[in-house]
Amino acid sequence: MAKEIIGFYSGSFNPIHQGHLIIAEYILQHTPVDKIWFVLSPHNPLKEGRELLNKSDRLRLVQMAIEDNESFVASDVEFFLPKPSYTLNTLEFLSSNYPDKEFRLIIGQDNLQCFDSWHHYKKILSDYKIYVYPRLGQEEIKFFDQKNVISVSAPIIEISSTYIRECIRDSKSIKYLVPQRVIEEIEKKEYYL
Repeated sequence: MAKEIIGFYSGSFNPIHQGHLIIAEYILQHTPVDKIWFVLSPHNPLKEGRELLNKSDRLRLVQMAIEDNESFVASDVEFFLPKPSYTLNTLEFLSSNYPDKEFRLIIGQDNLQCFDSWHHYKKILSDYKIYVYPRLGQEEIKFFDQKNVISVSAPIIEISSTYIRECIRDSKSIKYLVPQRVIEEIEKKEYYL
């Protein structure tokens, strides 16, 4: 029987926004991926953790954002793995624990350009297919010659979690940037103020 293909979409999701959801839906509709797992990273080893909302709260926001899409799954797998959360470790853990599934990494072109700074990046390149969505200002084609690197023509979405946090701090509306139920939860709990 053919394995179910899972799009492994990892991130801090601090907070999750419409750009994440649009990219995920595009991958679902335009590649052989059957489901998208939003793998919440407790702490990205390549990013500062200063403005990071508590991991459980971020996971709850992801769950709220995707609750009406049965093809999307919120995963807390990295909460229980050794820190820092290295993508290869998580992929290998999932591959061994879900032998009926094939995991494929989803990253932005900006991440591909610095991919050689990732932990054991050559092993990821050799063992996993990687769907790469475009980002503005990323003209270089580093790693696109690798057989497992697949470029997808997803819409270029220039929404960032950083911008959303700045809007919240500046008392500006984040309407349409994040799903309405997520906005309501952020306002209710006074996140990012």
